[in-house]
Amino acid sequence: MGHTVRNTLFLILILVVTGCAQNYYNVPRETYEKKVRVLGVAPIMLDADSDIRHPEKGDILTIVREANRKNEKELVEILKNNGEYFSVRFLEDEAGQLFTTLVSRRERRDDAGVVYNKYFYKADEIKRYIERNNVDAVMLVTVSGISMLEKIYANNLLAYLEENYNNLIMTAQIVDAEGTVLWEYPNFRQRFLTYSTLFAFQYPDFEEARANLTDQVKLKFKTVPGIGRAFTQSESSLFNSSKQVSVLYSKQFADMNSFLQYYRNPFGEGKVKNKREAVPAVPKQESSARMPAAPTAASPPAQTPLAPAPKQGASAPREFEPVTPLEPGTQVIRELEIK
Repeated sequence: MGHTVRNTLFLILILVVTGCAQNYYNVPRETYEKKVRVLGVAPIMLDADSDIRHPEKGDILTIVREANRKNEKELVEILKNNGEYFSVRFLEDEAGQLFTTLVSRRERRDDAGVVYNKYFYKADEIKRYIERNNVDAVMLVTVSGISMLEKIYANNLLAYLEENYNNLIMTAQIVDAEGTVLWEYPNFRQRFLTYSTLFAFQYPDFEEARANLTDQVKLKFKTVPGIGRAFTQSESSLFNSSKQVSVLYSKQFADMNSFLQYYRNPFGEGKVKNKREAVPAVPKQESSARMPAAPTAASPPAQTPLAPAPKQGASAPREFEPVTPLEPGTQVIRELEIK
């Protein structure tokens, strides 16, 4: 009996802790809700001048641009269905030109152990872009290359290679007309920092080292055909089963969405309502303030928030001995096609 009571109390404690309201925004939640009723989502941009070291970079840029174009509207559908906005609009534009127009500079950051590229924007261009599209704020998503020190283990966990690996990452920001960053991804307001890369260009060839009876492991780039297959590997859309979405992008969008929803305490707050029930469908240009209207019909239950990504770079036991990396100047690029 006592064991059952303890288990019940423990379960209640978990529900209270995980259900407490969590604000992942850079401003108070109430401020954000009043400021951003209509969210614009820009086309996913690619920073072609970022740290992309693949020897066939031109082909890689083509693959990524096409993947951005094919998958970007899935993010819009996710945001429309998370119940946090009155309206979410995809802003049709040419991604390359938009990047040139809006972005002022890129800064490589290492914040709390999370390595990423942070982007800064031209204030006048951001304001003009938001006002032209008649939205309250805009979400800007950028794919870029970056190199970071990582420790990659062999399948048997008996060896690892610690080296600077070249990766693709996805970052995002929600910016208002004044240039204020209201929300960002990677997100640093989570209790346990997590951030996963979009795609790893390189891998250590432990099998070749084992076959050649050497502890010198070569760091190789994946082939262009293999990378293309990785980006086109798909799954059904969450909202349209007839539509396919890249598995790589679906994972990133799920991570973002987990930090774009307001986690409320189920014991301390009432039922979460979809904002489309509380705000009448009045075009922005016809009214500067939208007053709540009485709901006319029951809305479907709020969608269960998607879970954050697993923590990046989990360490393996310390007793494993490292393999010896190649001496400086040794050729390490050798392609191996992904099966």
